This record gives sequence, structure tokens and C-alpha cells, in this order.
Amino acid sequence: MPAFYRRRLQALRGQFERHRVEAFLVTHLPNIFYLCGFTGSSGALLVELDSATLITDRRYTTQAREEVHLARVRMAPRGLLTAVAGLLAGRRLTLAFEAAHVTVAQRAELARRLGRPVRLRGVAGWVEALRARKDADELERMRAAAALASQIWTELLPLVRPGVRELELAAEIEYRMRQAGASGPAFDTIVASGPRAALPHGRATAKPLQKNELVVFDWGAILRGYCSDLTRTVFLGRAPARIRKWYDAVRAAQQAACAMLRPGVAAEAVDAAARDVLRQHGLARYFTHSTGHGLGIEVHEEPRLARGQKTRLEAGQVVTIEPGIYLPGIGGIRIEDDLAIAPEGATQLTHAPRELLEL
Repeated sequence: MPAFYRRRLQALRGQFERHRVEAFLVTHLPNIFYLCGFTGSSGALLVELDSATLITDRRYTTQAREEVHLARVRMAPRGLLTAVAGLLAGRRLTLAFEAAHVTVAQRAELARRLGRPVRLRGVAGWVEALRARKDADELERMRAAAALASQIWTELLPLVRPGVRELELAAEIEYRMRQAGASGPAFDTIVASGPRAALPHGRATAKPLQKNELVVFDWGAILRGYCSDLTRTVFLGRAPARIRKWYDAVRAAQQAACAMLRPGVAAEAVDAAARDVLRQHGLARYFTHSTGHGLGIEVHEEPRLARGQKTRLEAGQVVTIEPGIYLPGIGGIRIEDDLAIAPEGATQLTHAPRELLEL
């Protein structure tokens, strides 16, 4: 039985005395996976000071007993919240719950079923804060997910040519990721060409690629429960001088942000480093999103590398660095890599070539 589940549950229980609660109801599925290993689509995890109970339905009887570590498994034939109320019936305690992942209607139902002896307290970020710092097992999984995504880029390049539709290339990326062992894409694969490349999240369409245009690719794999996230930009044909200049500016912005990654640095300082480089090139107004984000079980986790984010970086965090510029009517350029923050700095997890490719 992996020892990390015990460490995670004990770290979570450290919040109980500090916040004067006796139990915590976890309903966000990625958090449940992190704490006990369950990967089903329906579940709740009740964590108490000396025990943990996973509640799910009969579709997952076998799966839960195979996957779940350090938690009892209980079936909920009449619904998850009914089962939670049954486990706590007649007890007087304070129950914390994930405020961001429980609807108003669910909270009202929980309060009604539990009655007055149980006090409810909405909290935020307890498990997410633990998830932000990856342990050795998580870092190994993320290196593998990043290596898989990098490998796909090498395989895809011979297929990128005028006339091929964006959707065909997106499908090829996702097919090859699954062939290589991924359970699926970390998000809807982005292939955006020509003027559509100016859309930061331009999902693939039936548009054929054309000569003399930019193409942005953004993809990621889920491998053993953990995500990678990688972006590259190519030019179909011989790139004009202004495209080369813009690309070099974005690459310099990414390098500047990567150089800032070390424990103790404020998240906003990483964002500022990329933004300052683009400002020097007169391109800052075309950079319309944050410089990066945490990565792990979900493709967007803490910390957020953006303006106004005072959070200090810590060793064990994995983040993306992805500055980009988006010029309406022309196209866009984005370069994104995954990096793990270590005590001495940061190490690169993705290794696809970063120079401008002219295809």
C-alpha cells in the first residue's frame, strides 16, 4: 500500500484542530483521487480524525475495492448525501466541506439530512494546497506525461502541411497519445491556424492549413492520473522577418520567466518577467493571459502565475510557462513548457524543440 496516501490524509487532518472541526467531506473527484486513489465518476470521501470512508454507488463496487487505499468503502443506494448523513447520524460535531465544489442546493440538503447536531462549515483550498507540492511519485508520473507529450510532437511534424485540416491533426495527436499509454487528453487539443491562431483557446475546426500562415498547437496527456501541457507554434513556408522577430520575443519572454522559477519568488514576479520582455519589444498589449499555472491531477492547479498573485513558489510545485502574443487578423505565437521547481531552481520536464520551425 503506497505510504503517500497515509501522509496525505495525516496532512489534511492537521487542518482539523486549527479550524476546530472533527470531520471533512471531500466531494471534488480529483481531490478524492489524490487522497485515496479512487478514479470513479461518483463519490464522496468522509475524512475523520481516525478513519476515512469512501462513499460511492454500486457501479463501482469492484473498482473501489481495487483502487481505494486507507479508506473503508460504503455503497450509497439512496444517494451520496443520504449515506453521509447515515454515517454521522446522532453525532454532535462540526463538518467541513469543500465550499467551491458543493452547490447551494446540496448544502441545504446536507443540512436538512444531518439536522442540528452537526454544524456545517464551508472551507476552501485544503486539499488543493497539499496537491500543489508534488511528492517523488507524482513528479515521476509528471515526467513521464511530459515525455509522452514531447514525443508526440516529433511524430506529428511530418504530417503538418498545407491542406491538412486542423481537426485531422488534433485527432492524430490524441490517437497517438492513447497509443503511447495515455488515458486521454488533458484538455481539448488546440490546433489553430492562420487568423484563428490569434484565439488563445482556438479549438480545432475543419479549416485546412494554408501556406504562409502560423499554426499554434496546444496539447497534453493524462498518464497514470497526471497531466502534461505543451504548446508549440510553426510557420508554413518561409517566415517573414516580422514573424521571426515576434517569435524570438516570445521565446525570450519564456526564457526570462523560466529563469525566475525558484522557491520564495512571488508568482506575480514570474509573470512580470515575461511581460517586461514583451513590453521591450512593443508587444505587451498582445499578451492577453497569465504566464502560467500549476499542473498536476488537473491541468489547472495552484499556483497561478499572473498579475497580483502574491503566493510564494515552493519546491515540489510543477508549473507551465506559456507567454504568447495574439494579433487579430494575423495569427498568434505561444510557447509553453512544463517545469518542476526544486530547491536550487527549476528543471524542464518537456523537451520538444523550441526554435521556430518553418515547414
